[in-house]
Amino acid sequence: MTVITRFAPSPTGHLHVGNIRAALHNWLFAQKSGGQFLLRLDDTDLERSRPEYADAIRADLQWLGLTWDAEAKQSERFALYESRFAALHAAGHVYPAYETQQELELRRKVLLGRGLPPVYDRGALSLTPEQIAAYEAEGRQPHWRFKLDHDQPIVWTDLIRGEQRFDPKLLSDPVIRRADGSWLYMLPSVIDDIDMGITHVLRGEDHVSNTATQIQMFTALGAPLPAFAHEALLTGAEGKLSKRLGSLGVAHFRELGLEPMAIASLLARLGSSQSVEPFVDMAPLIDSFDFAHFGRAPARFDEAELAGLNQKIVHLLPYDAVAARLPDGMDATAWDAIRPNLETVAGAADWWRIVTGPIDTPAPEAEDCDFLASAHRILTDAPFDAAIWRTLTEALKGETGRKGKTLFLPLRRALTGLDHGPDMSLLLPLIGREEALRRLQA
Repeated sequence: MTVITRFAPSPTGHLHVGNIRAALHNWLFAQKSGGQFLLRLDDTDLERSRPEYADAIRADLQWLGLTWDAEAKQSERFALYESRFAALHAAGHVYPAYETQQELELRRKVLLGRGLPPVYDRGALSLTPEQIAAYEAEGRQPHWRFKLDHDQPIVWTDLIRGEQRFDPKLLSDPVIRRADGSWLYMLPSVIDDIDMGITHVLRGEDHVSNTATQIQMFTALGAPLPAFAHEALLTGAEGKLSKRLGSLGVAHFRELGLEPMAIASLLARLGSSQSVEPFVDMAPLIDSFDFAHFGRAPARFDEAELAGLNQKIVHLLPYDAVAARLPDGMDATAWDAIRPNLETVAGAADWWRIVTGPIDTPAPEAEDCDFLASAHRILTDAPFDAAIWRTLTEALKGETGRKGKTLFLPLRRALTGLDHGPDMSLLLPLIGREEALRRLQA
């Protein structure tokens, strides 16, 4: 069996961190299994779906390195849904219902007030032809529900949650089609999963009850069930579900200058028993991906952890991987010198300006003026090679008796304008003799 997974976002907005995690895990499992990863745009909501959102979804996945083997759009598959719907109707698996939204909400409130589960009572099934005619004379058009089989308990073994069991009598017959003829999520998703040969459906635990009803749809359509895996939802750093997680997407992460592999390294293992580590390519994440590592405890997403992971990854990146994003003139030697002080690759530009100048330097302390004049004199005559920093500081130490902070800090301030930064033994050769002399004199 060829493993086939899918990521099926609705192009009604931008991907958020939860969507990204679902896409990543489906992609990782397909890659590890030597299978296929499909992108399906669930755009049955023609009013809210937008081409620009679809384009943004594709761009986000590509930036993250998640390539797909095929793409489909539900808006181009309506004829298939009609034919499957007709077959279900003929077999008695779907039925029309005429209640308004207000009527349904009132019934729901009454049941809740009585301490009962708000399950639809199947009132539509007992309508007489005269009642239906009266509704239609009012101009009511029916919505359509899938009729659950109350005699068959719904049981499956979830790849993450283990055995799952639902009593269909405690579930409402799901609405699958609106009165205007438009489709809701439930049935088209099942039809597509069957038609596309999806073998594994991996999604959030908020879909568990959807899966229960969709399992009966697979059965009614005479199709084998895919394997299901439902992941714990992400929580915020404060330890509870956070609305902010719904607004964190690729655009936000890119604005922060984060690496795609930082996001992948964190989200690939978030919620699992495996430790989160900085990786510079997907191979280790693919090799180690296993549903058995994931548990039911909420997965905590922390932006501070992501930033720290990104910094570690930046420190591992070779020059060739970042050269196209570095300032003009910055070579491999400069990257190696500056890289340990970076939080993002974009930060290299700030340090390169320190190297190339001009810079603003604070006025030296009075007791440091003669010391810097001595540094200027020594630097003028010393051989300017890779060991120039050691040569300069050893000579100054011998002349002035200074050591430690009193030796190094005035030099760093004069040469960079800062108290901290990259190793001066690597930075000074990049600054060059003439610019260094100018700064010392200034």
